[in-house]
Amino acid sequence: MTKINAAITAVAHHVPDYVLTNKELEKMVDTNDEWITSRTGIKERYILKGDNKGVTDIAKGAVEKLLAKRGIGPEEIELVIFCTVTPDRLFPASANIVSEKTGMKNAWGYDLNAACSGFLYGVTTGSKFIESGAYKKVLVIGADKMSSIVDYTDRSTCIIFGDGAGAVLLEPTEDGTGIQDSILRSDGSGEPFLHQKAGGSRRPPSQETLDSGEHYVHQEGKTVFKFAVSNMADVSFEIMERNNLSADDVAWLVPHQANLRIIDATAKRMGVGTDKVMINIDRYGNTTNGTIPICLSEWESKLNKGDNLILAAFGGGFTWGSVYLKWAYGPS
Repeated sequence: MTKINAAITAVAHHVPDYVLTNKELEKMVDTNDEWITSRTGIKERYILKGDNKGVTDIAKGAVEKLLAKRGIGPEEIELVIFCTVTPDRLFPASANIVSEKTGMKNAWGYDLNAACSGFLYGVTTGSKFIESGAYKKVLVIGADKMSSIVDYTDRSTCIIFGDGAGAVLLEPTEDGTGIQDSILRSDGSGEPFLHQKAGGSRRPPSQETLDSGEHYVHQEGKTVFKFAVSNMADVSFEIMERNNLSADDVAWLVPHQANLRIIDATAKRMGVGTDKVMINIDRYGNTTNGTIPICLSEWESKLNKGDNLILAAFGGGFTWGSVYLKWAYGPS
């Protein structure tokens, strides 16, 4: 019996119009372009402006582009997995909201929150619905409006994050391409080092939490960096070893775009040269769940059928993981 894999058959991304540069940040907080670039590799990031605008407004653009590219109607999508830490509302799910905005009337869906590793969790989960034969068209969205939870007086965090969305379509294939393997991990002891203090059931919103700035991203950078470098690099090497892949076998490393030094450490651990690493952190910053699908979308024209891709991420809480897939189609 031929094995059914879940293959990415289309990918697209969307970002807001407004570009926030390092030069502009210099006017907002005590920092400068050289300081930001040397520590993160980031030069600019996109920010969603306007009243009553949420993450689904960004995701809508990515979904519409993907559907047009694949040449299918929104009613053909059966399941939507929306990976985000900045949903429009706590409920209903942003998956439901974006389905309504884009006409995906026949899809059910849900939100998935695993911080910056969410897209990898979502792709892995979505692949199981395909492999089981339950569904034939699963849409996985990675999107965040990080500007909504960033304190623009805190130079340690406001320089890092941007807003953006990417989406991939998963469909069944029997030609050996598609998702081959995944390793997903989590460690709740990382909660104190990267989290949002208030807004949940433990500390519901109140005047006190607002006044004390507890609805912004809290990060202890040195600790997060240490964990991210070791765990993201190790899990990427582990998935190569488990699948008998050498550095020469890997066509592309697709890393979460959090910090250029973390990306470099991961590539070095894998033995992969920088010519095989997708890097766009300089132009987007860290869009959290959006980083990996945005990379795939930007590099789509360079991907060939059968290329071995290693996707890797590390997120708050802590979460991390790696996905090994064979690309399912060539340049159009």
